[in-house]
Amino acid sequence: MAAPGTADAVPATLHASTQESRETMTTTTAPPAVTAKGLRKSYGKHLVLDGIDLTVAEGSVFALLGPNGAGKTTTVQILSTLIGADGGEVRVAGHDVASAPDAVRAAIGVTGQFSAVDGLLTGRENLHLMADLHHLPRREGRVRAQELLAKFDLVEAAGKMAATYSGGMRRRLDLAMGLVGDPRIVFLDEPTTGLDPRSRRAMWQTIRGLVADGVTIFLTTQYLEEADQLADQIAVLDHGTLVAQGTAAELKRLIPGGHISLQFADAAALAAAARVLDGSTFDEDELTLQVPSDGSVLLLRGLLDRLDSAAITVEALSVHTPDLDDVFLALTGHSQEVEASR
Repeated sequence: MAAPGTADAVPATLHASTQESRETMTTTTAPPAVTAKGLRKSYGKHLVLDGIDLTVAEGSVFALLGPNGAGKTTTVQILSTLIGADGGEVRVAGHDVASAPDAVRAAIGVTGQFSAVDGLLTGRENLHLMADLHHLPRREGRVRAQELLAKFDLVEAAGKMAATYSGGMRRRLDLAMGLVGDPRIVFLDEPTTGLDPRSRRAMWQTIRGLVADGVTIFLTTQYLEEADQLADQIAVLDHGTLVAQGTAAELKRLIPGGHISLQFADAAALAAAARVLDGSTFDEDELTLQVPSDGSVLLLRGLLDRLDSAAITVEALSVHTPDLDDVFLALTGHSQEVEASR
């Protein structure tokens, strides 16, 4: 027991050390949900994956983009234990895929390109079947099925044969079936292919809801807008090799062509700005000036500071950056949208 009156005598260094320890505990980074190092796969003489490295943060959306035949589905199949790799190290949910496949399977859900829904069963029966395959107790499985029917807005259609469902409903049911085991990580291999725009956006909302609940999503897609809308991190795969990784904004900054467009009230202000901002191009009719930019806030702030120092007023501005289609074309040599239509 401390002597009376000695509480204030506790050294400041001890307080600092305790505070630092608390901060360290609260800021500790969670281990990645998925890691792959040097992942390789071949079919005969055909090299499908050529030593790729991936890291997927827990509770995030990771999108893998690539043209048809790039190796996206093969990657998902290896990570989800459906096929083995020829080389490299892979860990999913902290477990080695090669040595502990059962532990990996217990932690994941998978929705493939082709629906696993049995059209001769009702929506509810499909979910009950999955609950039985997960060896859930009967009551628990029925409760879980009802929860998922409600979550995916399928309650009214639950008693109808799945063959009568629309494409969007079948896709939602397929995803619900992959969630029966309450997985921490969900692999979605092109989950919105063939859906109309409304159904696709509904699926996006579903995916966002899963992430909000702490689920990690590993997504392959042929829709660049989908990756732009959903992904925290994007990797571009081409001929079995990762050619770029980063956020959507980071990938867009890799490609030249971005610019800041400035509009002025009169020709005098336009001319003055053109003299201040080297390398810019102007349109006298529109009273606009285009300045090459990577879209960063730092560059924009510096540009406005230079104009402000010269007492030049900007009436309006807009920032233009390359989109993911530009990025994909530059990195792979062809458009993703063209490839997706084949």
